[in-house]
Amino acid sequence: MPVASPDARTLVRLLVAAAAVALATLAVAVLEGVALIPDASSVFLVAVVAVAVAWGTGGAVLVAIAAILVYDFLFTDPLHTLTVADPGEWLSLVLLLFVAITVGRLAALQRGRTEVALAREREARTLFEVSRALATRGSTAEVLPAIAAWLRDEAEMDRVWFALGPDDARERVVADTGADREPVPLAASVTVLRRMPGDQPASWIRVHAPAPHRAPGTAAGPSTGVTHRVRIEAGGQALGSIWAVRPRGAGEPDPTATRLFAAAADQVGQAIAQDRLADEARDAEIARRSDALKSALLESVSHDLRTPLASIRAAAGSLMDPEVRLTPHEARASAASIDREAERLNRIVTNLLDLGRIEGGALHAAREVLDLDDVVDRVIGRLERRPGDPPIDVDVDAAAVVEGDPVMLEEVLLNLLDNAIGHTPSGTRVRAIAADLPGEPFVRLTIDDDGPGVPPEALPRLFEKFYRVPTAGPPARRGTGIGLAVVRGLVVAMGGRVAARRGELGGLAVDIDLPVARVPAGLVED
Repeated sequence: MPVASPDARTLVRLLVAAAAVALATLAVAVLEGVALIPDASSVFLVAVVAVAVAWGTGGAVLVAIAAILVYDFLFTDPLHTLTVADPGEWLSLVLLLFVAITVGRLAALQRGRTEVALAREREARTLFEVSRALATRGSTAEVLPAIAAWLRDEAEMDRVWFALGPDDARERVVADTGADREPVPLAASVTVLRRMPGDQPASWIRVHAPAPHRAPGTAAGPSTGVTHRVRIEAGGQALGSIWAVRPRGAGEPDPTATRLFAAAADQVGQAIAQDRLADEARDAEIARRSDALKSALLESVSHDLRTPLASIRAAAGSLMDPEVRLTPHEARASAASIDREAERLNRIVTNLLDLGRIEGGALHAAREVLDLDDVVDRVIGRLERRPGDPPIDVDVDAAAVVEGDPVMLEEVLLNLLDNAIGHTPSGTRVRAIAADLPGEPFVRLTIDDDGPGVPPEALPRLFEKFYRVPTAGPPARRGTGIGLAVVRGLVVAMGGRVAARRGELGGLAVDIDLPVARVPAGLVED
């Protein structure tokens, strides 16, 4: 906001005072010459009051003296001289001067009170805006441009900018009201706000300019005004500065502007300190969670890795021991056990890799038309089956076609069926059933069983990483706690949905909604 120089303001005030006296003189001439009013000198009081309201006490005194001189010269006998022949006229003129000065002084005082009240209101409003912006901020940096604009307007500065850094050499501009016009100006010296202890008002002192600071990649031009600086600190630590340029000849910022800059610097400093504490707390929380995840991963996987490894070593040892006489059937059973446990190890490793790809955002699903019935049959053929495992009933329409990634869909079904078989006791059954969803472009494939199920409070957490359902007794098979998390990630990557509920058979049911494939009419079999 441009600020007029003192010389320009003085000239304007003199012109206003002269105009007020001229208008009052014209009015007196009309009243005494045309309306024949003997003494209309009190009209000059209107000019005195008007100038006092607009200018202050100084203007009121000046207009009062000018009014007396003009009235004496033009309307008091003898005319066109400053001599007063009648002593009564002298009394009238002196009383007019006294009343004019008194009224002017009262009007000026009232004007001063009004200006102070308005200034306080603007100051309170600006501080409220600054406080609200910082209280509702996402980050301090994003609200600094608005704060800089408020300070520029309310403190009558040409330009305001924030530079953050631990010292003068490392300060970098983060918000600038004139960034779209020209580089940050430099000056040979700056006026720094010096804080005083207690309730003493702060004062501005001129010091040698600090090391040049600028945004990366910008050049600095010469300063066109007086550069002011307010340091931003919190807890005795330097955080940066508020810089401002004021027109030359405009004088120092008034007390209101000084308080605004001081309060804004304090609030911004506290906000930056809070941001840093929040960042440190967030980093500590991330580190804590990372350690917890590592511990959970080791705890979840270590047992499941050791168990198949122990089985593999036992079976391989039997095959390798020359003293152990195995029949061909026993040798094949040992080899089948090795293959089965190796497949189990491969499943664990695959789940871990899939989980890493899901969390890293590197999972990209292919879009192919898949016959759901064929996919379910292939997955059932790949399952590890042990004596006593429940049978799997399949009720999938041969015409059910979905859109998805064949590898991902098989991994999803392997995890779900293996989870259902591993957590249901002997004498139960597992079912895979598919049906179209009315009114939705999805086919719902449900894997459910008539096992013990899971507690209702555990259903919302089933797809969380490393979550294991608490059980009263030993489970049929203890899992790693990552299979269902992988299921959710793979299904979502294929554009589908997954949810868990209590099934119609009485156990756990997992619903997978997969997009219906758009098969061209010419490819549909009769």
